[in-house]
Amino acid sequence: MQQALMQTYGRLPVRFERGEGAWLWDDRGNRYLDALSGIAVCGLGHAHPAVTRALREQAGRLLHTSNLYRIPLQESLAAALCKHSGMQRCFFCNSGAEANEAAIKLARLRASRLGIRRPRILVMEDAFHGRTMATLSATGNSKAQKGFEPLLEGFVRIPFADLDAVDAAAAGHTDIVAVLVEPVQGEGGVRVPPAGYLRGLRERCDRNDWLLMADEVQTGMARSGRWFAFQHEDIVPDVLALAKGLGNGVPIGACLARGDAAELMQPGSHGSTFGGNPLAASAALAVVETISRERLDERAAELGQRMITGFHRELDGLSHVRDIRGLGLMIGIELDRPCAELVRQALADGLLINVTAERVVRLLPPLILDDSEADDIVRRVARLIRDFPATDS
Repeated sequence: MQQALMQTYGRLPVRFERGEGAWLWDDRGNRYLDALSGIAVCGLGHAHPAVTRALREQAGRLLHTSNLYRIPLQESLAAALCKHSGMQRCFFCNSGAEANEAAIKLARLRASRLGIRRPRILVMEDAFHGRTMATLSATGNSKAQKGFEPLLEGFVRIPFADLDAVDAAAAGHTDIVAVLVEPVQGEGGVRVPPAGYLRGLRERCDRNDWLLMADEVQTGMARSGRWFAFQHEDIVPDVLALAKGLGNGVPIGACLARGDAAELMQPGSHGSTFGGNPLAASAALAVVETISRERLDERAAELGQRMITGFHRELDGLSHVRDIRGLGLMIGIELDRPCAELVRQALADGLLINVTAERVVRLLPPLILDDSEADDIVRRVARLIRDFPATDS
């Protein structure tokens, strides 16, 4: 039956039937420890009772009405997200790409109001913002862009974590209106910028009257050890894009804004048929309430430090390990060679991991791990990496 699907994914040879917490079971009854969370989506793990209960109850009442009408659950969710983020208004969509698309449209709409006819947005090398035409154009991945040219104009690409490059771009262009940045680059290899980088971007955006737009699709919803990764630097962006962990597997995205940016969209400016419908909003509200009640932001910080310490203990001194880095439960281990084969080796060992940027083992485990599960991931991944040179001959 796979022939009926477009061949957009190189799928692994496994079919999962059920999940519980940090574990998944395939159709043969084999159990797997999930250190990927559906690519940072299932932060509360699988079949979390609060999300299950919210979906079951809401599905029995009302699934969808459209945004032609008020949706009380959507309003409650928006208020909760604004409270935790410092934003003022929220637009709901269905994915991270759509959330970033909305952010890009906000920047262009503001430019239009300011009389800037050909606005530019600063974006970063190795960034990933999505696969719509605008977000693909903003993405710094030539492989993902190949075949879809001509790309959308209006983006100036500079190195990530380089404030001097921001200053050079400001001196060279008078039509920049915004900076779009991931606080930690996920697809780009779990690249964590040095302390002060986001604060430096905030200062430059204020100085130049630019919008600071944070793509927290992967880092948001407590994954970084704070509700949002920008909070590690005690700043607030003008625009914030969320998705992935917001719905714990139910498709939902959000673009939040504050200040002038929060007032730009008016009826007819933008929209989404499904965005923030009662079912999706109920799931996301359960996620927000669970993170808050169980202080999972603090737990993610604690677990992340525990795992990073464990990886240093297990892997320091190995010549083929270039770096061990991360923030909260967003961990990358960079090797000196391509290592995609480790994904299949881990699968055979009952472990789900990912390799990104060719050489980086990326771990995005659920926020609800217990200590023993976190230690188990460290042991298994360390064993795979230690043995990798012997099996790559």
